[in-house]
Amino acid sequence: MPDRIVLTGMAFRARHGVHPEEKVTAQRFEIDVELETDLQPAGLEDDLARTLDYGRVYETVRTIVESTTFNLIEALAEAISHELLADFPALDEVVVRVRKPEVKLGGPLAHAGVEIRRRRSS
Repeated sequence: MPDRIVLTGMAFRARHGVHPEEKVTAQRFEIDVELETDLQPAGLEDDLARTLDYGRVYETVRTIVESTTFNLIEALAEAISHELLADFPALDEVVVRVRKPEVKLGGPLAHAGVEIRRRRSS
């Protein structure tokens, strides 16, 4: 099994959705990312420069979620995966989960969500 860095439950308020009120009133979005990369050099050398900086990953995700507006959470997930793969050359694969807990679908629902997996092209 490949090595992974996992950041779960990042929460932000943003304006994503197809309905006009979703463009006006910010709502909660929860993001998880799984980052596949070789962690052995960092583990052996105890060196931040040999791994992915979690703080930079968090800030990349936060910037995308809070500074752009998408109709679909699918598009938000794609933007996050694209930016992470572009910003972190050591990253081989990323899994992005986006959850929208305040979605209104006419009845009780914990959240609507998507999960995508993207690999660096060879």
